[in-house]
Amino acid sequence: MFTGIIHGTAEIVNIDKKEAFQSHTVVMPKQLLANIQTGASVAHNGCCLTVTKIDGEQVTFDLMQETLRITNLGLLQVGDQINIERAARFGDEIGGHAMSGHILCTAEVSEIIAADNNCQLWFELPEQHQKYLFTKGYIGIDGISLTIGEVDGNRFSVNLIPETIERTNIGSRQLGDLINIEIDPQTQAIVETVERLLHARHS
Repeated sequence: MFTGIIHGTAEIVNIDKKEAFQSHTVVMPKQLLANIQTGASVAHNGCCLTVTKIDGEQVTFDLMQETLRITNLGLLQVGDQINIERAARFGDEIGGHAMSGHILCTAEVSEIIAADNNCQLWFELPEQHQKYLFTKGYIGIDGISLTIGEVDGNRFSVNLIPETIERTNIGSRQLGDLINIEIDPQTQAIVETVERLLHARHS
């Protein structure tokens, strides 16, 4: 489980591409190396990956075909910065919201409204997923726990404070970039349960 509170960013230093599979290596922030071991879960831009190799500060992860298809991790290049979060432990403070690290889809950055002390980003979600969008609902944006500001069809906005911009990679996002989206699990469960009930009544 993850909380959506990003611990820092990590630089991609190597990518090994193979047929329908790839691995990549990051330089982990020193504060996140404590007790890390192979098999540990680490969220990359919100996507849960498993540690496969550790060489000092360099940590390697494998990405399966489905991960490459659904997320933005297959678009990464050497030198890119990704949001990193170690898995939550029992007893940790949950400052964001409970997240699974399972990405639903990607959304495109459609508008950026920057001001002196904050920034508003608009995203365009695939239409089949707009049913999960609710004003003031939780959403995971590249692993960052955020609250939805406004909803307009399949478009939605989030408002960023300076701390979020400084701690994560979201401040470097540009129009057209694809962002990993995780819907709040409770929201997803409620929407899909209601859909099933309505379908059962009309069948």
